Amino acid sequence: MIEINISPVAFTIAGFGIRWYGIFLALGVTEVLLWTLWHVRKSTRVSYETVLNAALVGIPSGIVFSRLLHVLDEWDYYSQYPSLIIGGDGLTIYGAVLGAALGIWVFSRFSKVSFGYLADIIAPGILLGQALGRVGCLLNGCCYGVECNLAWSVMYSNPETFAPIGVPVHPTQIYEIIFLLIAFVILMFLRGRFRPDGSLFVIYLGIYSIWRFGIGFLREGRAFFFDMQQAQVVALAVVALTVYWIAFRSRWVGTKPEDEEILPPPPPPLPPEASNSGEKTSR
Repeated sequence: MIEINISPVAFTIAGFGIRWYGIFLALGVTEVLLWTLWHVRKSTRVSYETVLNAALVGIPSGIVFSRLLHVLDEWDYYSQYPSLIIGGDGLTIYGAVLGAALGIWVFSRFSKVSFGYLADIIAPGILLGQALGRVGCLLNGCCYGVECNLAWSVMYSNPETFAPIGVPVHPTQIYEIIFLLIAFVILMFLRGRFRPDGSLFVIYLGIYSIWRFGIGFLREGRAFFFDMQQAQVVALAVVALTVYWIAFRSRWVGTKPEDEEILPPPPPPLPPEASNSGEKTSR
């Protein structure tokens, strides 16, 4: 058994506690942004300015949708305390990813940028960002597993933790960190091997949704529909949509790297007369 006695509050500024969860969440968002900027540095289809503008839309929309799904999941509580609906204490990963994707999609409609192309670039970076976020969950004591007596179970002992104190539970945060790193390797292998644009992002959604549905049986949570948690219900819906896309829209195209630019074909050669005329002029 592993004991975690770390305070979720990293430090305090002017009486306001800065939690490890918030720090690692910010690191995760920063990582996704830097990942995207790095991978468009040689692109002729997306500029740095476009990525930064997309982030200005995607990050707030992700936060809003993340909070919205959390409030809906805990509506019995928030219906009694509506003043607490607006806050940052509860967020959901599905709301963050789907909300950010929706915001960037709307942005792409106005900026004439291919959403699928940009989403495929971002997808592997999202997995690394999620892994950083789960480190914050581990220190925060949230997203913990059900009670167990395994040798690798974790037990929280700090009085400020969100987890039950002194109860050995599944380290579901660690399980997910390991899964996310494996999924990252898989997505890097699949980069550029599917068309049309957006297929890699859809594959990411499908892979993560299958995982999220399964790990829900080991995570503590509120029953939302047929004894399933809200995230599991959303996962099933996302899996259905992604399976349809992969089966009927995506196609395997080989091993061309995703970030390799598709350059226009060279211009046709000049006719012999024009070529000879040019040679005489240059002489």
